[in-house]
Amino acid sequence: MKPCILLIEDDGDMRDLVAGHLEHSGFDVQKADDGIRGQALALQYVPDLILLDLMLPKVDGLTLCQRLRRDQRTARIPILMLTALGDTKDKVSGFNSGADDYLTKPFDLEELTVRVKALLRRSDHAPLSTKHAEILSYGPLTLVPERFEAIWFDAPVRLTHLEFELLHCLLQRHGQTVSPALILKEVWGYDPDDDIETIRVHVRHLRTKLEPDPRKPRFIKTVYGAGYCLELPSAVPSSSSATSQASRG
Repeated sequence: MKPCILLIEDDGDMRDLVAGHLEHSGFDVQKADDGIRGQALALQYVPDLILLDLMLPKVDGLTLCQRLRRDQRTARIPILMLTALGDTKDKVSGFNSGADDYLTKPFDLEELTVRVKALLRRSDHAPLSTKHAEILSYGPLTLVPERFEAIWFDAPVRLTHLEFELLHCLLQRHGQTVSPALILKEVWGYDPDDDIETIRVHVRHLRTKLEPDPRKPRFIKTVYGAGYCLELPSAVPSSSSATSQASRG
């Protein structure tokens, strides 16, 4: 069965161009030209991936993304935003609203295909062991791939696909500094560029769920100019106060 992609784009020429390319690449494409119609089709088809324009009539892309993330039926569908707004603050807004990736117009159609396939691979619920020999538990942290969940100081923490993959990437190399280039390639699945704001936003999201004080991180540390390091204690504190530090997401 072909993967189903929902394309929500109000520009008719762009919509037809992108849909035609994706169909030629082997995808089934459903199309919507405004936010209300897009939400209705998302609930009707529950697609494998959503391509979402930011500037939409009736309901804008940011609002629609937030609605889709709040609905359990669509909460875990990968969302790739397509927009002409390429400033860092626009990308941050997109990621904060729940987008998984962000592509600025004009874009190369082959680059779009690479991003789409990377998101589909990452959203696959197959065990992560197909990627590399994994570490799924160390000290207070255990990852549960089947539920995209972390057990943090004995408390379950719900994660998005991206948060799970990012934490998994850092856990494989706990105690080591992981470069942004490696994170982008391993987590996002495409060659890195100079924009690492994508990583920063998702690191902040992880810190709000795992750190006692996200503004003064103890576990997910920034190594300025080099990357990020996950530093975990090898032994779990026995006191119940450790559990209370963890956010349940």
